[in-house]
Amino acid sequence: MKNTRLILNLLLFTVLFSISGFAQKEQGINFKELDKYLVKSLKEWKIPGMAVAVVQGDSIAFAKGYGIREFGKTGKVDSKTLFAVASNTKSFTAAALSQLVDEGKLHWDDKVIDYLPWFRMYNDYVTGEMTVRDLLCHRSGLKTFSGDLLWYETNYSQDEVIKRARYLKPEYGFRSHFGYSNIMVSAAGRIIPEITGDSWQNYIRKHFFIPLGMTSSLLSVKELKNKKNVAMPHYVAEGKDPLPIAYMQWDNVAPAAAVISNVEDMSKWLILQMNAGVFKGDTILSAKQIWEMHSTQTPDNMNRGWAKYFPGKHFSTYGLGWSLFDYKGVKVVNHSGGADGMISQMMIVPEKKIGIVILTNSVNYLPTALMYYVLDDYFGNPDNDWSAFFLKVKKYMDNLDKQDREKAEKERTPNTKPALALKDYTGIYGGKLYGNAKVSLENGHLVLDFLPSDILIGDLSHWQYETFTIKLRNSPTLPEGTVNFIIGKNGKVNELKVNIPNPDFDFTELEFKKINK
Repeated sequence: MKNTRLILNLLLFTVLFSISGFAQKEQGINFKELDKYLVKSLKEWKIPGMAVAVVQGDSIAFAKGYGIREFGKTGKVDSKTLFAVASNTKSFTAAALSQLVDEGKLHWDDKVIDYLPWFRMYNDYVTGEMTVRDLLCHRSGLKTFSGDLLWYETNYSQDEVIKRARYLKPEYGFRSHFGYSNIMVSAAGRIIPEITGDSWQNYIRKHFFIPLGMTSSLLSVKELKNKKNVAMPHYVAEGKDPLPIAYMQWDNVAPAAAVISNVEDMSKWLILQMNAGVFKGDTILSAKQIWEMHSTQTPDNMNRGWAKYFPGKHFSTYGLGWSLFDYKGVKVVNHSGGADGMISQMMIVPEKKIGIVILTNSVNYLPTALMYYVLDDYFGNPDNDWSAFFLKVKKYMDNLDKQDREKAEKERTPNTKPALALKDYTGIYGGKLYGNAKVSLENGHLVLDFLPSDILIGDLSHWQYETFTIKLRNSPTLPEGTVNFIIGKNGKVNELKVNIPNPDFDFTELEFKKINK
């Protein structure tokens, strides 16, 4: 899974760069050809719908929708269609905190426990030293996405998710390595109501959505009720039609991922960012804090093998709520977001006063491909077919996954049986990090229910010895995995271990000890 994670991380931490529009052509971008390329690429990747907007200077130069909002229905995507922007929410949280810095109510290097006394990490030193800056630039020592199952469709509150993070084990030394953490950004956002007395949602709406005229943007899936121009997320399996799926619920990690918006509204956010905090003559963010957020805080080293495919790119780092890299002599400020069934990306090049936002309603690599297509077009080399290249990458990665499954099946010992009767595997299992899971018997087979979540319920089938396969009923985006029961010296089950290989959620870090033996 390391290679798969590499690709998804590449998708997560790079964003699109482009210029296009109804206005005059800029620096070599052929807008008509770009539009054709977007149409062509959408079909190649079998993406149901996509919206793209380009900003130049202080205005929206181009905004257009492609495809449909939901597979099997006729509603078309346009520039006002709502999508989940997921992790592109993080820049709003960073900006909110930057305003409090300017007001003297906060400093970037203030200790987190000064505002959240109940905040705890994996040891006392990190707990006491963790700063607001650390929360936003992903250098806590945790590995990328560690603990995300704490908020993924669970009934845990935002505070409970943050509190349970103390049980996460570090992968790196504190401040020694980049490790992307939604939970740490959520903790950063949690500081806002402690200082202002207002909720994170109200603060974002009052200080950014209203002043910028982002009238369509939302801050919770619950706000989608009665909205009509909404793109639905999709799961696209190989050889099958796109499958519409439900929106993820982000409320318990809202400062990291809750914004739902369209390309027109998000364009206004980009205009503000690339014009040093000024929008239509009003200073909403200070130039000083824009510089701070767009400056390197944590190195995120490029993979040497991948670097050769991206000429002109030499460095990759992270700021405060933004990813950063260089490309052919300019700094690219960017971020992307991934949710179940949706990928979003946004980018600005402050030196050129240009930017782009792309929203899609399936999980795919196309936004990365489009980034390099328009980058090369902008710099005078439009002939590289990046969509075709990343389709080959996808095919290669899919083949690796297939090989892994075939290898596991080849190494399987056939015709084995569980050591115990199925009823002896049933019961409650749990640990401090996630909480409890229940194994029960239904119609002659075992079922594993992750109790904090109403979604994560899986059917088990015997595979070999004490290992069972698990297929989650309500999560088509997650693949089949395994559940391994550990039998102790007493001949009884003491523990179970879950492994559902995927690039986003680490089931192996969850502990499930048998509670009622």
